[in-house]
Amino acid sequence: MSRDTAELVRSLYEAFAQGDVPYVLGKFSPELVWNEAEGFVYADRNPYVGPQAVIEGVFLRLAMEWDGFSVTPEEIVASGDTAVALGRYRGTSKASGMPVDAQFAHVWKLADGKVVSYQQYTDTAQFRDAVAMARAAEV
Repeated sequence: MSRDTAELVRSLYEAFAQGDVPYVLGKFSPELVWNEAEGFVYADRNPYVGPQAVIEGVFLRLAMEWDGFSVTPEEIVASGDTAVALGRYRGTSKASGMPVDAQFAHVWKLADGKVVSYQQYTDTAQFRDAVAMARAAEV
Protein backbone atom coordinates (compact mmCIF):
# COMPACT_ATOMS: atom_id res chain seq x y z
CA MET A 1 0.00 0.00 0.00
CA SER A 2 2.80 2.47 0.83
CA ARG A 3 4.34 2.01 -2.61
CA ASP A 4 0.97 2.68 -4.28
CA THR A 5 0.49 5.76 -2.10
CA ALA A 6 3.91 7.15 -3.01
CA GLU A 7 3.33 6.46 -6.72
CA LEU A 8 -0.07 8.15 -6.71
CA VAL A 9 1.36 11.24 -4.99
CA ARG A 10 4.32 11.29 -7.39
CA SER A 11 1.88 11.11 -10.33
CA LEU A 12 0.05 14.16 -8.96
CA TYR A 13 3.23 16.26 -8.99
CA GLU A 14 4.09 15.06 -12.50
CA ALA A 15 0.60 15.84 -13.80
CA PHE A 16 0.60 19.26 -12.12
CA ALA A 17 3.98 20.08 -13.69
CA GLN A 18 2.60 19.15 -17.12
CA GLY A 19 -0.55 21.23 -16.59
CA ASP A 20 -2.77 18.13 -16.47
CA VAL A 21 -5.21 19.57 -13.95
CA PRO A 22 -8.04 17.17 -14.94
CA TYR A 23 -5.85 14.21 -13.90
CA VAL A 24 -5.02 15.88 -10.59
CA LEU A 25 -8.67 16.70 -9.89
CA GLY A 26 -9.66 13.16 -10.79
CA LYS A 27 -7.52 11.91 -7.91
CA PHE A 28 -9.15 14.26 -5.38
CA SER A 29 -12.04 13.01 -3.27
CA PRO A 30 -15.18 15.16 -3.50
CA GLU A 31 -14.81 15.56 0.29
CA LEU A 32 -11.15 16.65 0.09
CA VAL A 33 -9.99 18.94 2.92
CA TRP A 34 -6.99 21.03 1.81
CA ASN A 35 -5.02 23.31 4.15
CA GLU A 36 -2.32 25.77 3.22
CA ALA A 37 0.34 26.53 5.86
CA GLU A 38 -0.67 28.97 8.57
CA GLY A 39 0.52 32.42 7.53
CA PHE A 40 0.80 31.43 3.85
CA VAL A 41 -0.57 33.89 1.30
CA TYR A 42 -3.34 31.46 0.27
CA ALA A 43 -4.28 30.30 3.78
CA ASP A 44 -6.97 32.99 3.84
CA ARG A 45 -9.64 30.49 2.78
CA ASN A 46 -8.52 27.48 4.89
CA PRO A 47 -9.78 24.87 4.87
CA TYR A 48 -10.53 24.44 1.19
CA VAL A 49 -13.23 21.77 0.96
CA GLY A 50 -13.64 19.93 -2.33
CA PRO A 51 -11.70 20.08 -5.58
CA GLN A 52 -13.45 23.22 -6.90
CA ALA A 53 -12.40 25.20 -3.82
CA VAL A 54 -8.76 24.16 -4.41
CA ILE A 55 -8.94 25.17 -8.08
CA GLU A 56 -10.38 28.59 -7.32
CA GLY A 57 -8.52 29.35 -4.11
CA VAL A 58 -5.09 27.89 -4.85
CA PHE A 59 -4.41 26.70 -8.40
CA LEU A 60 -5.93 29.68 -10.26
CA ARG A 61 -4.32 32.18 -7.92
CA LEU A 62 -0.92 30.54 -8.40
CA ALA A 63 -1.35 30.67 -12.18
CA MET A 64 -2.46 34.29 -12.18
CA GLU A 65 -0.01 35.68 -9.62
CA TRP A 66 3.27 33.84 -10.32
CA ASP A 67 5.59 33.39 -13.31
CA GLY A 68 7.37 30.07 -13.71
CA PHE A 69 5.85 28.65 -10.54
CA SER A 70 7.01 25.09 -9.95
CA VAL A 71 6.47 22.48 -7.27
CA THR A 72 9.37 20.03 -7.25
CA PRO A 73 9.27 17.07 -4.89
CA GLU A 74 12.74 15.82 -4.01
CA GLU A 75 11.63 12.94 -1.78
CA ILE A 76 8.35 11.15 -1.09
CA VAL A 77 8.02 8.92 1.94
CA ALA A 78 4.88 6.87 2.43
CA SER A 79 3.40 4.67 5.12
CA GLY A 80 0.01 3.12 4.59
CA ASP A 81 -2.37 5.72 3.17
CA THR A 82 -0.17 8.70 4.15
CA ALA A 83 2.66 10.25 2.14
CA VAL A 84 4.98 13.12 2.94
CA ALA A 85 6.62 14.97 0.07
CA LEU A 86 9.68 17.15 0.66
CA GLY A 87 10.75 19.57 -2.01
CA ARG A 88 10.95 23.15 -3.26
CA TYR A 89 8.69 25.83 -4.64
CA ARG A 90 10.20 28.19 -7.19
CA GLY A 91 8.66 31.10 -9.02
CA THR A 92 8.54 34.86 -9.40
CA SER A 93 5.75 37.11 -8.20
CA LYS A 94 4.18 38.80 -11.23
CA ALA A 95 3.27 41.84 -9.14
CA SER A 96 6.64 42.47 -7.47
CA GLY A 97 9.13 40.62 -9.66
CA MET A 98 10.51 39.03 -6.48
CA PRO A 99 11.56 35.38 -6.80
CA VAL A 100 10.93 32.67 -4.23
CA ASP A 101 12.87 29.46 -3.70
CA ALA A 102 11.26 27.87 -0.67
CA GLN A 103 11.29 24.46 1.00
CA PHE A 104 8.03 22.62 1.45
CA ALA A 105 6.63 19.58 3.18
CA HIS A 106 3.26 18.26 2.03
CA VAL A 107 1.29 15.66 3.96
CA TRP A 108 -1.13 13.71 1.76
CA LYS A 109 -3.76 11.30 3.11
CA LEU A 110 -5.57 8.91 0.80
CA ALA A 111 -8.61 6.68 1.05
CA ASP A 112 -9.79 4.33 -1.68
CA GLY A 113 -7.16 5.70 -4.08
CA LYS A 114 -8.26 9.33 -3.70
CA VAL A 115 -6.73 12.27 -1.84
CA VAL A 116 -8.90 13.05 1.18
CA SER A 117 -6.63 15.56 2.92
CA TYR A 118 -3.60 17.72 2.23
CA GLN A 119 -1.54 19.86 4.59
CA GLN A 120 1.18 22.21 3.38
CA TYR A 121 4.16 23.45 5.38
CA THR A 122 6.53 25.98 3.80
CA ASP A 123 8.69 29.05 4.29
CA THR A 124 5.76 31.47 4.44
CA ALA A 125 8.05 34.49 4.93
CA GLN A 126 9.39 34.36 1.36
CA PHE A 127 5.88 34.43 -0.07
CA ARG A 128 4.73 37.12 2.38
CA ASP A 129 7.71 39.30 1.45
CA ALA A 130 7.07 38.91 -2.29
CA VAL A 131 3.43 39.91 -1.86
CA ALA A 132 4.28 42.74 0.58
CA MET A 133 6.80 44.16 -1.90
CA ALA A 134 4.10 44.25 -4.56
CA ARG A 135 1.64 45.98 -2.22
CA ALA A 136 4.27 48.54 -1.20
CA ALA A 137 4.94 49.34 -4.86
CA GLU A 138 1.23 50.05 -5.37
CA VAL A 139 1.18 52.75 -2.68
